[in-house]
Amino acid sequence: MALELDRLCRKEAVVTEGSSAPTEVAPPGVNINVPHSARIYDYWLGGKDNFAVDRAVGEAIIQAIPGMKYMAGENRKFVHRAARDLVAKEGIRQFLDIGTGIPTRPNLHEIAQQIAPETRVVYVDNDPIVLVHARALMISDPAGRSEYIAADIRKPRSILDDPALRDTLDLTQPVGLTLIAILMLLADTDDPWTKVAELRDALPSGSCLAITHPTADFNPAEVDAAVAAATGAGMTLVARNREAVERFFGDWELLEPGLVPVSAWRPDGKVENPEAAYYWSGVARKP
Repeated sequence: MALELDRLCRKEAVVTEGSSAPTEVAPPGVNINVPHSARIYDYWLGGKDNFAVDRAVGEAIIQAIPGMKYMAGENRKFVHRAARDLVAKEGIRQFLDIGTGIPTRPNLHEIAQQIAPETRVVYVDNDPIVLVHARALMISDPAGRSEYIAADIRKPRSILDDPALRDTLDLTQPVGLTLIAILMLLADTDDPWTKVAELRDALPSGSCLAITHPTADFNPAEVDAAVAAATGAGMTLVARNREAVERFFGDWELLEPGLVPVSAWRPDGKVENPEAAYYWSGVARKP
């Protein structure tokens, strides 16, 4: 499987006959001419599983927000802290992670299973390149389980009714639902609040919801320029204010410290300037 992963996903320089320009190859189903958020994040995090179109958009956003790579890193650190605390402090033993992205170790299940090896995790993404990685790299502790679903958050029911999810998670027991930097890809006209509500309603009491979401609240000029760059490349990128992000939690109870900048959610050390990363973040529990 590791050899297959390397063969399919490694960026290879292939010189076509009559041309000196290298072309990139990708797994079946991956359109290397259209940027994808998972691969752009991979680029920001220093990964190698991205293509020229992803790097171009990634660099355009960095031109608008010079600290973008730092922000991507802070977003990943939040995932680790949230997973750790949901397992250790909230007793969560199963997770549904929608908008997984290309695996970057440690993955959510690795953080959770360090504390509780029996933890089960279902990952969801809609990029075929993520599927290739997930099957090769998201190997669970034998005491737990890790599964991957190719699906889209725009169709919550297709996620909730997927046989792999039903076989892996017990929806009568608390679930940790993580929506990390994914809701920004849904326009207001998609009514993402209703889609998140459908996911919340499917989960039992004691479940928790973790969200990070980019915002222009801390630096409108830079974020507006980044949104313009993404829109110009044909992507949907929506930065939302605090009130709009808080709506995603519905009537669930926000855990301390509430809805805060992503670097300020239960940090492991002192944070000099929490607003240097332009994301709101929070974790809430279902009553």
